[in-house]
Amino acid sequence: MAVCKECEDEVDELVKVKVGKRTVKVCEDCADRLREEAQIAEDSESVIQDMMGFKGRR
Repeated sequence: MAVCKECEDEVDELVKVKVGKRTVKVCEDCADRLREEAQIAEDSESVIQDMMGFKGRR
């Protein structure tokens, strides 16, 4: 049995997810949560940049 790096539960299969600059092997539930958190962070950063009039590249 494989162990999830995030929740430390034993699962049948691990999924590789890119978090920041590193890749983590986690269970499917944690992978969904991490993807959702990354999307929320990206969206909120975009809103702040628009609000401040940032015209540079990301």
